[in-house]
Amino acid sequence: MKWLLATPALLVAALLPLSTVTATAAPPSPVPALTRAAQPIRSTDAGGSLRDLKPLTAMVGNARVVGVGEATHSSSEFFTLKHKIFRSLVEERGFTAFALEAPWSTGLELDRYVVSGVGDPREIMRSQFQDAYKFWNAQEYLDLIEWMRSYNRTHARKLHFVGNDVGYASPALLDRVISYVGKTRPSQLPEIKSLYAAIRSDAEYKDWSAAYFGKPLAERVKIEAAARRAVVLVESLPAGPQRTWALQHARAIWQVSKLYSFDVTNPEETPKAMYFRDEAMADNTAWWARATGAKVMLSAHNGHIALESNSPKEYPTVQGQFLREQLGRDYVNIGFSFDHGSFNAHDTSTGELRVFNLPPAAPGSNEYTLDKVPYRDYFVDLRRLPAGTRAWLAVPRLTRDIGTGYPWPELPTRLSHTYDVLIHLNEISAAHLR
Repeated sequence: MKWLLATPALLVAALLPLSTVTATAAPPSPVPALTRAAQPIRSTDAGGSLRDLKPLTAMVGNARVVGVGEATHSSSEFFTLKHKIFRSLVEERGFTAFALEAPWSTGLELDRYVVSGVGDPREIMRSQFQDAYKFWNAQEYLDLIEWMRSYNRTHARKLHFVGNDVGYASPALLDRVISYVGKTRPSQLPEIKSLYAAIRSDAEYKDWSAAYFGKPLAERVKIEAAARRAVVLVESLPAGPQRTWALQHARAIWQVSKLYSFDVTNPEETPKAMYFRDEAMADNTAWWARATGAKVMLSAHNGHIALESNSPKEYPTVQGQFLREQLGRDYVNIGFSFDHGSFNAHDTSTGELRVFNLPPAAPGSNEYTLDKVPYRDYFVDLRRLPAGTRAWLAVPRLTRDIGTGYPWPELPTRLSHTYDVLIHLNEISAAHLR
């Protein structure tokens, strides 16, 4: 009964003359065109020569925000190559900010260290990069932070570390807003303290978030309303540079409270929460670029820097889409893919954080074809490929999209609609978690 598995197309082909079958064959392989356009990467080492990335910085052009993805949340080569790309953008294109999919408040604390040497990055990462953020507490990111600090010791133009995410509001962030209000309009100091009272906690991130989500939904909604009133309060203060920053800090606190006010136990509410989160991350990234005049390299998962969502029911609109809407061609993105290797992730059946190993990509997947290009590692500008090749890449094909948990199904992705530039690595290895 195997014939029942044949598709209508195969049945028709079996009845046609050979010449007709040949005429309706599949389109040519995109591998030759990809090979002609591909630029080899000589090394993924963070401190390696930047010569092989010169064509990549040329592809970035005059973009003010460059989103650089990752096909897993915790593979060493993705992290070290991002470090190398940032070095290249700093040297070749004048970039001065590295933005990570991490809380705004955590970014401020790490930035203080990067700029002035105040604080201990290891302790900041240990206490705030927990649970879903655990993957950022890696030696590769510590190396990047220490490189930024070293650069700032010898350069007048300072590099900055930015967190654009909305998962946590530290006491230090609350105090920045409270202190500003106290200095600017002391009469409203009791009010701002009252508005932030329910969100304040000295607990580390893991315990803080668990306790927050443990509050009844009605209480979380009240906390959000209070944080929203705090934004209005800060907005009412005299305009000026200090208010610009205080207002952004107040918005970041509100964003956290808003995210936690969604009923994520309701399947209909979860997509709304994800929409809000990606929109907020895009807003925070664009705000930094506008307010400081900096060019920003944004580091996040492929799914967040993308130009279209490959799972629109769960993620209706993603950060990269919002940034393209806000910035137009001033936003350029770079996706990652890989053929085989290892990564850290939470086991979706047990919750255990462990290393997973994947074999070479299966036939029919995007990665299977990409790995046929005769370079071990390479990048290619998808915007400048021949029309036929772009059309081939526009067909949705299963693609690895590995986030915080695994196993996870591969998702159909239209590469030429999702990324401006694509980096493909033959082999990856698990990041070195601390």
